[in-house]
Amino acid sequence: MANALSIHFDKFLEEATIHTNERSDSTLGRDCFYGLYTSWSWLQQSVPQPESSFWAAMKARGIDPAGNGLAMTGPAAADYILASCPALA
Repeated sequence: MANALSIHFDKFLEEATIHTNERSDSTLGRDCFYGLYTSWSWLQQSVPQPESSFWAAMKARGIDPAGNGLAMTGPAAADYILASCPALA
């Protein structure tokens, strides 16, 4: 039975990432990946878990921060991009 934190991370991956089938520089890097997670968390009105918990959860799911084959999508992607580049707003 999955615990609430496990469900939280699974929901993040489902709602804010897509598989690109690539392992290149066009996929989410370490900083962007965690930044996307924090944007998603705030949009969900939940407090983001510490970075160490996030990476432990991603490791448990077989997701490598370097070359993960994931790209951002959805409202969290837009929020993250606008927060990272306020001049775009």
